[in-house]
Amino acid sequence: MDLFYTPAHTIDLQRGELFVDGEEFFHIAKVLRKKEGETVYLTDGNGLSVEAVITKIGKGKLSAGIKSAGKVPQAATSVTVALSLLKSQQRFDFFLEKATELGISRVVPMITARTVAQVKAGKIESKLARWRSVLRSASLQAKRYYFPMIGTPLGFDDVLCLDGYDMKLIPYELSKNAAHASFAGKKVLFVIGGEGGFTNDEVAMARAQGCSDISFGNSILRAETAGVFAVAMVRSQIIMHGDRAV
Repeated sequence: MDLFYTPAHTIDLQRGELFVDGEEFFHIAKVLRKKEGETVYLTDGNGLSVEAVITKIGKGKLSAGIKSAGKVPQAATSVTVALSLLKSQQRFDFFLEKATELGISRVVPMITARTVAQVKAGKIESKLARWRSVLRSASLQAKRYYFPMIGTPLGFDDVLCLDGYDMKLIPYELSKNAAHASFAGKKVLFVIGGEGGFTNDEVAMARAQGCSDISFGNSILRAETAGVFAVAMVRSQIIMHGDRAV
């Protein structure tokens, strides 16, 4: 079953109809060559699951009648990763894709003392559009009905002030603390540095703001690998306890 995306404003549940345009229309009508009368499955990326039958295929838009629609319950456990911007866009995209497949809830692009990559003010919107496109594609491939959230980059200080989390963890190469805590049913934030890691002052600041430093083992991981590992660690634990991971 292929899962497709269409924004909430294109779905009229009261009238029982929707339309799809843009890239998803091209994928459905031109790549997969779906025909009128065929069934498609769609989501708005915010938990809505829709089964619909194509009623009309136009030049740049298709219409469909809704057979059924419902809200998919959210997982009890949520994972946010604040990851330093990286010099390589491909490495950051790799993190976005794999973390989405593993069930991440939110990504916070971060700027630390050692962050080399910077986003110019005039390019923030185009960066966000690219990141959201990667997250959307990975979500649909993984059959996720809730797409991860992502916003404009935040400074390290602002990340430490984010609230609403049950646990805040900062993986640090000099830490001797293993992650023994239970993640199930909790909102977890991982704060992960980029090339060069964190400064000593940043680690001290994080501890003062309630972050617990943890070790990811003796080997030094690339930033994107550490981010993926963090999400996978939570996923593996909650699956072992029989909870829904995504």
